[in-house]
Amino acid sequence: MERKPITTSTIRQMKVEGRPSTMITAYDYAMARNVDEAGIDMILVGDSVGNVMLGYSSTIPVTMDAMIHHTQAVVRGTKYALVVGDMPFMSYQASEAEGLMNAGRFLKEGGCAAIKLEGGSEVCPLVKKMVTAGIPVMGHIGLTPQSVNQFGGFKVQGKDVAAAQKLVDDAKALEAAGAFSIVLECVPAALAAKVSEMISIPTIGIGAGNGCDGQVLVCNDLLGVSNGFTPKFVKKYRDLHQEIVGAVSEYISDVRDRSFPAPEHTFKIDDEVLEKLY
Repeated sequence: MERKPITTSTIRQMKVEGRPSTMITAYDYAMARNVDEAGIDMILVGDSVGNVMLGYSSTIPVTMDAMIHHTQAVVRGTKYALVVGDMPFMSYQASEAEGLMNAGRFLKEGGCAAIKLEGGSEVCPLVKKMVTAGIPVMGHIGLTPQSVNQFGGFKVQGKDVAAAQKLVDDAKALEAAGAFSIVLECVPAALAAKVSEMISIPTIGIGAGNGCDGQVLVCNDLLGVSNGFTPKFVKKYRDLHQEIVGAVSEYISDVRDRSFPAPEHTFKIDDEVLEKLY
């Protein structure tokens, strides 16, 4: 069956058909090519690039220019997956006009097909304006990393009645504003499943159980690229950290004992050319 590029309509139709959608957070051309070839539905160019690729302790320092830079790279490596650009901290909170312009930059300069932004009912007027302007929007509620200082850390959200009801209300508000899907992060599984049933647009879970309409993980986490802290909701499908460290250790050893480069890795020159050198 011929593979066709994924669109926001594809993602919405998958919910109708009961087919879970898959999303991976990636940040560069090489990884985009790999996950696109594997058949991923969506690639999120997340502001988690700050933690994962740039070494920051949070997503807060990430700029629009950095996000555009990484989005361009991912788009260049993608043929089929729907690429979503993540609106970084303070790229839309100051004013709706600035938020609309920055969202437009993702499509015009970054080349992606949609944007994601954090927040519930408070961002819905902006979401509606973005959608009206032709910019597909993915919502993000529950644990929103840009608000980690306000939350007092990375904590599960929606555990009491008031917080759970707010999550439901925010999901319905984002749906009404025109969002094509919503990320639910660090939400109790039963609550995430209930929210998923109550709205017609797909939910994408991360630490929110398998009752969501799709799932997202950061590529470096599921591949085990580093040996640092791993969130509870991450499943490591490979341990590339050990593979990488082992491979580089072998390279170091080969160079030091002069077994690399071997003859098959080198280029030849005629002896008579060398003989004429002085």
